[in-house]
Amino acid sequence: MFERKIINDPVFGFINIPKGLLYDIVRHPLLQRLNRIKQLGLSSVVYPGAQHTRFQHSLGAFHLTSEAVQQLTSKGNFIFDSEAEAVQAAILMHDIGHGPFSHVLEDTIVQGVSHEDISLMLMERINKEMNGQLTLAIQIFKDEYPKKFLHQLVSGQLDMDRMDYLRRDSFYTGVTEGNIGSARIIKMLDVKEDHLVVESKGIYSIENFLTARRLMYWQVYLHKTSVAYEKMLISALLRAKELASKGVELFASPALRFFLYNDINKETFYNNPECLENFIQLDDNDIWTALKVWSTHNDKVLSTLSLDMINRNIFKVEISTEPICEERKKELTLQISQQLDIPLSEASYFVSTPSIEKNMYDPADDSIDILYKDGSIKNIAEASDMLNISLLSKKVKKYYLCYQRLHR
Repeated sequence: MFERKIINDPVFGFINIPKGLLYDIVRHPLLQRLNRIKQLGLSSVVYPGAQHTRFQHSLGAFHLTSEAVQQLTSKGNFIFDSEAEAVQAAILMHDIGHGPFSHVLEDTIVQGVSHEDISLMLMERINKEMNGQLTLAIQIFKDEYPKKFLHQLVSGQLDMDRMDYLRRDSFYTGVTEGNIGSARIIKMLDVKEDHLVVESKGIYSIENFLTARRLMYWQVYLHKTSVAYEKMLISALLRAKELASKGVELFASPALRFFLYNDINKETFYNNPECLENFIQLDDNDIWTALKVWSTHNDKVLSTLSLDMINRNIFKVEISTEPICEERKKELTLQISQQLDIPLSEASYFVSTPSIEKNMYDPADDSIDILYKDGSIKNIAEASDMLNISLLSKKVKKYYLCYQRLHR
């Protein structure tokens, strides 16, 4: 009897999870933790529907990987059952190392440790618990397995992670331009010389996929209001960290407290087991609870930033193609310091000038190759008659000026 769990997903319908290793991973506390972390961090400040979680995304990516494996084997590409299960396990766990609000923590309270590093540490930890059943999945995740195309399904230009998040994020935000034809792209996948390729009749779906990705980046992921809201959170956490380093007593959950009152860099994270223990206790709730309490703290910088986060009183944003002029930054900092009656050094928490650079397609990174009926292969940039592809590989750089709104 083939036992399985069926989960109803609003984006893909019914998702089958076979009992055994894969179901054990889904039920694992470290994967369940992703239920408490939103996939799009603070984007719900612009798109109120964006309330979906990293757990939902992991299930969706798993579902698409299962479909892709089925398609590839139906075209005569030999994939052992053990390899199929391993690639499904790898995609289920690809986001397991994410902290609350995606990359915010990587910039503030934990220095120099990426979520990929942490994902790997956690995979190795679960592998120990499961007596080595994940060894093959980890090899595929690290691209150390001879069949390279399996790694491409987990991490590459056409990986199932992207296929899911574009579909899912477009569904929950209501930004229909991001809705890609994932089913068609998966049906067009094949393997040639150990590399994922797309049959030539899938070329329009790929063009649509690359264009959708560009739209989703500038319309959703890098939306100016979300960027500004994230900068406020970063400022609040950096201020909390500064106060903590001076011995000021701050409310925080035990896990958040650990990161506020200790300096954690990459070396510490790898060598002190307490770091990982505390990290896996962190989710979005720790941060929101702290902000709610900090909003009445007697430190003006911390309480203002926290209260503004809670009440959606967002930094004003200006976008430019040129770097922000230092004079303008100084002038704003001075005005804020006068208005809030705080020293200039503290007013700098209320002005942020991030620059964001993004290209949607980098052939050097991992090219998307189109397979023709005669067996020849062309890169999408050559194969496409759309001018957009060459434009997509051009880096776009935007400079943001985010600052506290001044009351006239």
